[in-house]
Amino acid sequence: QVQLVESGGGLVQAGGSLRLSCAASGRTFSSYAMAWFRQAPGKERLFVATISGSGGNTYYADSVKGRFTISRDNAKNTVYLQMNTLKPEDTAVYYCAAGTLAFTTTTKYNYWGQGTQVTVSS
Repeated sequence: QVQLVESGGGLVQAGGSLRLSCAASGRTFSSYAMAWFRQAPGKERLFVATISGSGGNTYYADSVKGRFTISRDNAKNTVYLQMNTLKPEDTAVYYCAAGTLAFTTTTKYNYWGQGTQVTVSS
């Protein structure tokens, strides 16, 4: 069982930056691929980024490529999402998720956090 707790969301102006964190419980954190998804009001939950258990492989949605960076610190059981050059369309609740492999679909992830709100004003 893995429990995930996100933090770091907030209100930021367009062009600004935020760093989200996701702290995981358990002693097998490095065995899980981790991902970030986001969900805007009234819309489906969409893939943002994923990272392999070792941290050696990452993959991004086209909409955030070059602006967002996913990373992890296995010693701290934490995954991060550095978000730069934020746009109003990045506004959403951001969720972290843990799964066996680094997929881009929600159904491949077994564990989810409660989400953290990110609001980007224009």
